[in-house]
Amino acid sequence: MNGHNDIAIEEGSTNVYADLGYADAAEMQRKSQFAAEIARAIKARPLTQDGAAALLGIDQSKVSRITRGQFRGVSEAKLLELVAKLDHDVKIVVGPVPRN
Repeated sequence: MNGHNDIAIEEGSTNVYADLGYADAAEMQRKSQFAAEIARAIKARPLTQDGAAALLGIDQSKVSRITRGQFRGVSEAKLLELVAKLDHDVKIVVGPVPRN
């Protein structure tokens, strides 16, 4: 080796799911943001997973999966419901898509 490492660096977009080629990338990104907010809200309370499950009306195992980013099979509507049960607001802004 000559001491020089040739490392290719590729700049990603603002959506890792799109960068990875997921067909439902925009939905996955929204769901990941909801899941992250749920995890933050549970930690801020602070609640155990059992306590969060009781408050949210779901199984502890589902709380665990969601807070670890495993939210496939959980609808956006359900994630929004959970965010609301944690006394958080969600604001949806509709407007034109920014063009580069």
